[in-house]
Amino acid sequence: EGEFLCESCALSQEEIGNDIYPPMKRTLLAEGIPFEKHRAQQLSQAIFDSCDHLFYMDQNNARWLEYLVHDPQGKAKPVFFYTPSIQEIEDPWYTGRYRKVVDQLRVCVNDILDHL
Repeated sequence: EGEFLCESCALSQEEIGNDIYPPMKRTLLAEGIPFEKHRAQQLSQAIFDSCDHLFYMDQNNARWLEYLVHDPQGKAKPVFFYTPSIQEIEDPWYTGRYRKVVDQLRVCVNDILDHL
């Protein structure tokens, strides 16, 4: 706490202005993971340039990133970059497996923090 500022950005325009998807909110609450009210904003080059690291969840996100930002230094990495046991984080909007995604992200974030 206090060492990192973490933010979330939308890659597509579908969710701009929306709060966290209700099933994910319920899962976070059930897992005791704190969060604040969220209002989705789309990633821009300016936002990207201001961050030290950017982590994305899946190949669809990677394709959007190629479209939205110029990343010559390769600072955008999959969230599982430091977690060899996980190859991709599924999109729970399609699968409904919110708990699985939260569990995977917990492992990945701990590995990121260990690395940084």
